[in-house]
Amino acid sequence: MQTLFLLMVIAYLLGAVGALVSRGAWRRWLPATGAIVGALAGIALSVAVLAGSTPFTSAWPDVLPIAGGMAFRLDRLGAFFLLLIGVGAAPAALYGVGYTAVYADGRASLRRLGFLFNLFLLSMSIVTLADNVLTFLLVWEGMSLTSYLLVLTEANVGEERDAIVHAGLWYAAMTHIGLALLMAAFFLLAGSGAADFTAMRANAATLPAGLRNLIFVLALLGFGSKAGLMPLHVWLPRAHPAAPSHISALMSGVMIKLGVYGLLRVALDLLGGGPTWWGALVLAIGAISALLGILYALMENDLKRLLAYSSVENIGIVFLGVGAGMLFAARALPEAALLAFTAALFHALNHTAFKGLLFMGAGAILHAAHTRDMNLLGGLIKRMPQTALLFLIGAVAIAGLPPLNGFVSEWLLFQSLLPGVMSAQPLIAALMTLVIGMLALTGGLAAAAFVKAFGISFLAIPRSEGAAHAHEVDRTMMTGMGLLAATCVVLALTATWGAPLAGSVMSGLASLPTAMPPLAFGMSLQTSDDFATMSPALVALLLFIVLGLTPLAMRWLRVEWRLRLGDTWGCGRIGQTPRMEYTSTAFAEPLRRVFAELYRPTKELTIDFHPESKYFVQSIEYRTEIRSWFEEYLYAPVVALVRWLSLQVRRLQAGSLHGYITYLFVVLVVFLGILLWPY
Repeated sequence: MQTLFLLMVIAYLLGAVGALVSRGAWRRWLPATGAIVGALAGIALSVAVLAGSTPFTSAWPDVLPIAGGMAFRLDRLGAFFLLLIGVGAAPAALYGVGYTAVYADGRASLRRLGFLFNLFLLSMSIVTLADNVLTFLLVWEGMSLTSYLLVLTEANVGEERDAIVHAGLWYAAMTHIGLALLMAAFFLLAGSGAADFTAMRANAATLPAGLRNLIFVLALLGFGSKAGLMPLHVWLPRAHPAAPSHISALMSGVMIKLGVYGLLRVALDLLGGGPTWWGALVLAIGAISALLGILYALMENDLKRLLAYSSVENIGIVFLGVGAGMLFAARALPEAALLAFTAALFHALNHTAFKGLLFMGAGAILHAAHTRDMNLLGGLIKRMPQTALLFLIGAVAIAGLPPLNGFVSEWLLFQSLLPGVMSAQPLIAALMTLVIGMLALTGGLAAAAFVKAFGISFLAIPRSEGAAHAHEVDRTMMTGMGLLAATCVVLALTATWGAPLAGSVMSGLASLPTAMPPLAFGMSLQTSDDFATMSPALVALLLFIVLGLTPLAMRWLRVEWRLRLGDTWGCGRIGQTPRMEYTSTAFAEPLRRVFAELYRPTKELTIDFHPESKYFVQSIEYRTEIRSWFEEYLYAPVVALVRWLSLQVRRLQAGSLHGYITYLFVVLVVFLGILLWPY
């Protein structure tokens, strides 16, 4: 294992150095090669830990001879998330070779991109191995800084410069607020003891209940801001579209999952679990994030922003499972808890595959049609048939439709929640009933959102010159997408082995049983007491049989096979134009009306009449915009307060040395008074 660990670290570092020293096409290939080798080494290391019975440990006390130096330990929980990183990183690195070919014209620095890309992957990988506070916070901040700089990759592009810089500022602010909360949580958890995780586990048992609750809330807010939980999600729909598409795939498919890892590590491993309300709070926040995330995704016309809001939805689904597991564990229902954790972690792995695929598909569209606006797309299925097929696989998977992997994990999640409806506790039963309803509504809206994403982008006829002249992307980009599409299929067909493996990483944490989750092996997933059974492989087989028998039935019924071409009926108008098609805005309009109280849309209608007669209309212009509750009522007042305080503080900068010395003297006296105050 030591060899695999060193290979992973060295490969990422060599990939970063290769980006700085290489020239020409090697400036794209060397960083990608380092990242692929590092990702594969990380996958091998995680598989070795998952297959064995002992964790991997390594200590480098001389690297930073403070607070215990650098300490690494990879247990089954960390190994699962390291596997998740590798699954997303290797295809993204290969995809990036073709995607960044346009950067050679000065659009962005390939040196900086390749260097930061490898450091980003390295820091994410080391987060899962960190075994003390110093190591964890150091690599956590490294992950945040490198991802922030990657978001700014295309900040020199004229039209989008201001939007990208603005997105970067939001991301930097939210990630450092999260870091401050995490530092406070770890400081309280460490107390006067050592800052390594082993000592913190022992110290946690002696902490009073109030302090444990405070640590949990700080950890939930800190890790929730990285994960993109509502209302801490505001950076996500800004930063993910601004970054290059393969970076967006990693941030959305991989990085936000480390918020899940962090919460599990602190709440269940270091704190050892908590009261029922911990799980209920996480469950409620997850359900709200899932429902509101997909509702906002439905209103987006920017394809990458739609996918970003969809990530809020899916991370909400993951936290929903985590919250249910924590709640069941606190209520001494270990089997139900383990099933909920299994569903959450398996959905996290599935989301890495299909969300990475979809972001890469969006990047292919941007690469070929030069726009992310779905109102300007259309007709791409004829010009980009391979991309259309791969994007469709991702859309079916993320919509939770059989037979792909998203359906399996969401089915497991429903099965894990249903026992809670029959709980003897009325509040728990009511909460579970409400959450199941919200999850069902989320699933239906997700299907609508990705019918919109695929249909408006790929079907009908082109609505712009860019879409009309789009072309298929190169082989490296196609291979990267193909690997993730194949992963979606494999995860679905092997769910009877993959799902129990995901659940097994939680065994032993927070008094959970060490046995495997109550899922039968073989051809079907079977919950305890035969409550529910489902076979992903048989579902897929039946669908393929039906699809195969359909042509035979048509031939037997002597259906006319000859292709007939004709114009779509257009209310008697001859000659169809793109103006007669459904647009992204029009598709979402019925739902905008249904949920008007949430969206609170603003509308502006301008009608220009012919100068000779008001009975002849020259043009009609309609604009609508939805308003965000969180940004308007939560963040806007905070930003205004910060700006006002900044203006007040600026007055202290008078340029007087005597004034500055006076400030220092006053602060020194105040701190001395605090230290000398009798307690």
